[in-house]
Parts: sequence; C-alpha cells; structure tokens
Amino acid sequence: MANQFTHAADRRRYELHDDGGELLGFIDYLPAGESTIIAHTEVAVEHEGEGVGGELVRGAFAAIEADGKTVIPLCPFAAAYVHRHPDLIPLVAPSMRGRFEDVG
Repeated sequence: MANQFTHAADRRRYELHDDGGELLGFIDYLPAGESTIIAHTEVAVEHEGEGVGGELVRGAFAAIEADGKTVIPLCPFAAAYVHRHPDLIPLVAPSMRGRFEDVG
C-alpha cells in the first residue's frame, strides 16, 4: 500500500494520494525562472503526524530537480524540513542555501 505522488500541473501543485485515491496533502508551487517556489504545503488534518508532509516535500524536491530547476522553499513547513534534512540543501537555489547551512 504505497502512496501516489502526482503532479497536477493545471493547478500548479503536487499531490499525494493513498492507494484508494484519497487526497492526503498537496504542495502549491510557482515557477520562478531557473527555480520553482514551494509556496504552501497542506496535509489533511486526519493525516497529520503520519509523515505525509515530508513525503510531499521530498517528492516535490525530486520533481523540481528532474525538471532541471532549483527550489526556493518559502513555505514555512518546507523550509523547516530542509533545516532538518540538510541532504536537500544542494537542491535549494544557490542564493538561499546559506539560510539552511549550519552556522555552528
């Protein structure tokens, strides 16, 4: 029973559905030249705390990278996720990476 990550390009968002088709959450994005802005992450209340948000952020980062773009994580949830998962920093737009690198 795997969740399905999809790109709803007509709505400029990435979605995560369970195997029964229920929408678990989504990420809204905006194109920004060589980057893509992650503007908002939303998880269905009944699925909070299940890792849906993290799965969405990782999926969005992977999809954006596959498009040859970098990420501008303006959404507070996505930004906090990057702080906790520094392996994603190389996918962040170069001008923003310093915000996520450990300053000791």
